[in-house]
Amino acid sequence: MNGKLKGNLMMFVAKTFSGLNQNALRYLLPNWMSAPTGVLLRLGFGSIFFAIFELFVRKKYPLPTWKEATILLFAGLILVFGYMWALLEGLSFTTPISSSIFISLQPVFVFIICLIIKTEKSTWKKIIGMLLGFGGALLCVLTQHSSEVASDPFKGNMFCLLGALLFSCYLVTEKRYIPKYGSAMVSFLTFFGGAVGAAILLIFYGWDAEVFHKSFFSTPFLVLLFVLIFPTSISYLLQDFSLKLLSATVVALYSDLILIVSAIASYIIGQDKFSWWQILAILLMLVSVYLVESSESANSPVINKASDVNNASGDNKE
Repeated sequence: MNGKLKGNLMMFVAKTFSGLNQNALRYLLPNWMSAPTGVLLRLGFGSIFFAIFELFVRKKYPLPTWKEATILLFAGLILVFGYMWALLEGLSFTTPISSSIFISLQPVFVFIICLIIKTEKSTWKKIIGMLLGFGGALLCVLTQHSSEVASDPFKGNMFCLLGALLFSCYLVTEKRYIPKYGSAMVSFLTFFGGAVGAAILLIFYGWDAEVFHKSFFSTPFLVLLFVLIFPTSISYLLQDFSLKLLSATVVALYSDLILIVSAIASYIIGQDKFSWWQILAILLMLVSVYLVESSESANSPVINKASDVNNASGDNKE
């Protein structure tokens, strides 16, 4: 299978899980568990998952130096923990669709970061796409009001905006280290660093997981298992594999799929109410992503060829 096609298929599956993750977390928060508890559960489970996966691929990659391992641990402590905490806090106050709108800003943030570190060049399409993306997010902030499905949308949206920025920084960091040390080691170190941050936060907030008082086959517990296994573990693993085949900007563009999946699920199960302003915001985000993606495809053939050469050895290893 063509490397880019393989990467795109993996991202499609990964972000479909992530889209449903928005609805699953909104169901669990805050009645069945608190946001800090949810962050520790996700990062702790993810750390164990990637530690086990690392045992099967250990001989294929070198071990990171102490300096690089420390960098990855701190990246997890700040970026992964920060992203998950901001996402769960945001979902406690806003709707899955609004949360997904802000997550869809990831390609814009990744592009800005890449401009700063000089790994990408600006184009008019990307600049216009960025402005439309921020316009869609601003429209969501200004038009959403408190309701029975969103107790404090402004507060929740600001948390989600912070989460999108932190996750974008994480993508750029992962892209640098995965080809050298492999998906399992990089994800284990970042998730473990994030789990340490979550454990520290829990000291101040306390453990709050009513979901564990329910039976194994109860709806809340099954929803929690879904969150831990698919969006937390498998989704991140597929994303890591894709980062070896696609650019960080293209990977970030798949956050748009989260928005579409979450919107459809939210309207079906009643986690959000139909709003023309919200639909307009979604359309602005779609146009934003299209402009950035088309500009990325047209202006990075040399980069993609170089990455294909580098990733050929990675494919053989995996």
